[in-house]
Amino acid sequence: MRLPLLATTFLAAPALLAGCTRGETPPPEAVAAQTATVSQAAVGPVAPATAPRPQIGNYGFDEAGMDKSIAPGDDFYGFANGSWARSTPIPADKSNFGMFSVLDDLSKQRTQEILEAAKTDPNSKIGTAYATYLDQAGIDAKGIAPIRPWLDQIKGLKSKAALPALYARADRNGVPVPFGSYVNQDDKNPDVYAFNIVQAGLGMPDRDYYLSKDAELAKTRAAYEGHLARVLTLAGEPNAAARAKAILAFETKVAQAHWTRVDSRDANKTYNKLTVAELAKKAPGFDFRGYLAGVGANVDYVIVAQPSAVSGIARLINTTPVGVLKDQLMVRSLDNFADVLPSSFDKEQFAFYGTTLSGTPEQQVRWKRAVEFTTGAVSDEVSKVYVAKYFPPATKAAADALVKNVIAAMDRRIDQLDWMAADTKVKAHAKLAAFTPKIGYPDQWHDYSNLQIVAGDAYGNNVRANNWAHEDQISKLGSPIRRWEWGMTPMEINAYANFGMVEIVFPAAILQPPFFDPNADPAINYGGIGAVIGHELSHHFDDQGAKYNAEGRLTDWWTPADVTAFKARTDALSAQYDQYEPLPGMHVKGALTLGENVADLAGLTVAYDAYKHALGGEGAPVLDGTSGDQRFYLGWAQVWRRNYREANLRQRLLTDPHSPSEQRAWVVRNLDPWYSAFAPAQGNKLFLTPEQRVRIW
Repeated sequence: MRLPLLATTFLAAPALLAGCTRGETPPPEAVAAQTATVSQAAVGPVAPATAPRPQIGNYGFDEAGMDKSIAPGDDFYGFANGSWARSTPIPADKSNFGMFSVLDDLSKQRTQEILEAAKTDPNSKIGTAYATYLDQAGIDAKGIAPIRPWLDQIKGLKSKAALPALYARADRNGVPVPFGSYVNQDDKNPDVYAFNIVQAGLGMPDRDYYLSKDAELAKTRAAYEGHLARVLTLAGEPNAAARAKAILAFETKVAQAHWTRVDSRDANKTYNKLTVAELAKKAPGFDFRGYLAGVGANVDYVIVAQPSAVSGIARLINTTPVGVLKDQLMVRSLDNFADVLPSSFDKEQFAFYGTTLSGTPEQQVRWKRAVEFTTGAVSDEVSKVYVAKYFPPATKAAADALVKNVIAAMDRRIDQLDWMAADTKVKAHAKLAAFTPKIGYPDQWHDYSNLQIVAGDAYGNNVRANNWAHEDQISKLGSPIRRWEWGMTPMEINAYANFGMVEIVFPAAILQPPFFDPNADPAINYGGIGAVIGHELSHHFDDQGAKYNAEGRLTDWWTPADVTAFKARTDALSAQYDQYEPLPGMHVKGALTLGENVADLAGLTVAYDAYKHALGGEGAPVLDGTSGDQRFYLGWAQVWRRNYREANLRQRLLTDPHSPSEQRAWVVRNLDPWYSAFAPAQGNKLFLTPEQRVRIW
């Protein structure tokens, strides 16, 4: 069972990029050596000077990374970041590299220190999990013996009648099956948990990888078929090439049944409440009653995100030879556990998912992957130590104050809207008042006493951790809503909005430079973390979040006129992003990225107002020749410094609801104060007349 999807995140969550390996880089000091144009402060904390100084540059921004030969009106990203982009290589074990990566490296380095200290304690779950994962020689020595009983169970399947029970066991073990499932709040009854079913069954990131005639994607398909054959061969299976071809043919039919990502992000279209009997009738060919019993979901109804796709997949399962279904499940299992199987499986898995799909030349070093595994398996046990060591109360207090300022700015802006009805504004204020900001880390932790971590059993630890997570999810059914629970660890460089909880969440690790530095100029902080806060806040009022009321319920609370006026604005923004072409022949999908683009636009708008309010009517000082307004927008551009490998960028354009970093920086072209700050001329590439600028919040 997958964990419930977050309503929306600030950065694309790597786990949602199917098969994408999370690449790592050397420690911060090594990055500094590679990246001469980024100050030492940009890559990690430095010892404080006599007087508190910002960690980056003179006021919180790395001016050395700019390219002032580029007109800000032609390319604001290039103006703010051009020198950095040209001189910063992507480390060999990364598919992309930027400010998020730098902080992620720092988090992993810190977490490694925690786990290294714990691994000598035989009573430490985190230390044992970490040390066992690190032991590649011990893993290799066991061969595929640890997974052999599970493979034999798959191969022993005799009939379709036993398939639902086998899929249920796979789901418990963390192996993907053709139907995804998770437990989350019922969108239309957010005080209870519901069991959700979504389309799945693909080994590549998206239906386009199977169906598109694009030449590069055709090459990827061929590489995927080769990968399937090699995995079967490594497992000692005969006739691997023919069996791989059959798996690909099955998944191609599954892809044809899939909804597009644009349709799948529509909250109304994807809310389809069905009794179990109705589901069985709509999706004949697969015993969903048996499957639900197998995963432990004793429920009267389910929420099906893509009913026609789920029905189509059920029909395909019914008509596909059982041998093909067994082969697909076997390959999924071997790929899923490749990192705790002999290195030949691990290398093959990375060769396709890391190199072919994302363009990453080298696998990241084992200790970084051990940090990821341990943090995923026993998250809160690691998190408790991390926040005690690296998230001081003063940082939390400063962030709390900034969040309150941004929320207050959003409250003021609601009253200024000329397109929203007065009655709707009252409800919007009520929703804003209902918000729960979560800063740094949870105030309650999960209990792992039932999770057994065994020294020397890397595969078993992985399976047991997946089973524990599954049982934890299932236990929510019929239980009170866990309003204390987080969807990210404090070590993640990200943030998210949860519509059902009416909350915005900011892990500790994102509250660092370049996003937030208590000693930086306020304009940089408001353009950085302030815009992130505004981004997540405004998600609750974007084209999907606005469908949820102050209780987190999916319902119509806007007037038809509000909806029409809002849609006219969002359609204009979608059309604007459709024009961008990051790769030849591949454009940003304005409809897919709409929610994030709306949030970027609104986040900057609200954060700017919060910044001006924080000045208390005083003018901002000129620092190193820059005005306060200029520093605000430079702070926004700085957080988007990122270089991509072509394969990774291609995958993101097909699957990611976020626009690429360059285009996210360009959202400033819609904001009047940016024009005053940088004076772009008519004829500059980003210049829009006042009538062309999209204004929403």
